[in-house]
Amino acid sequence: MKATTDVQAVTNLIARYAELVDTGDFAGVGELFADAEFTGSGAPVRGREAVEKMLRDSVILYEDGTPRTHHATTNIAVEIDEETGTATARAYVTVFQSLPGLPLQPVAAGRYNDRFARRDGEWRFTERRVRIHLVGDVSRHLRT
Repeated sequence: MKATTDVQAVTNLIARYAELVDTGDFAGVGELFADAEFTGSGAPVRGREAVEKMLRDSVILYEDGTPRTHHATTNIAVEIDEETGTATARAYVTVFQSLPGLPLQPVAAGRYNDRFARRDGEWRFTERRVRIHLVGDVSRHLRT
C-alpha cells in the first residue's frame, strides 16, 4: 500500500506543475522546485527564485494572467526506491495553446525526466529535465 501512496504523491507533483504553469502561477512553480534543479531549453537553474525568474523571462502571459496553455502530461512512469527515499519518473508532455486568432493547437511536445526525494515525509522535486522533441508555433507562447 505504501508504494501505491508514494507513486500517487509523485504523480500528483507532476500534475501540480502543469496546473501551476497553465494558471500562470510561476511563484507556485518556484516553490515546487525550491530545492531542485530545472533544465529546460536554456542553462539549468536551481531553486525557487531562479525557476520563477526563468519562467517569467521566457513565458508570455496574457490579460487573464495565464499563458493560455494546457499541458497534457501522459505516459507517466514512476519508480520508487524505498531504501533511499528517492524516486524517478518519466512522462510525455504536449503543450496546447489557444488565443483569439490562434485556434487550439499543439505548440510543443516532449518528455520530462524527473527525480524526487522524500523529506520529512513529503515528496519533493530534486530535478526536472525537459526535452522538447516537436515544436510548433511557439511565437505567442515563448519570448525566444
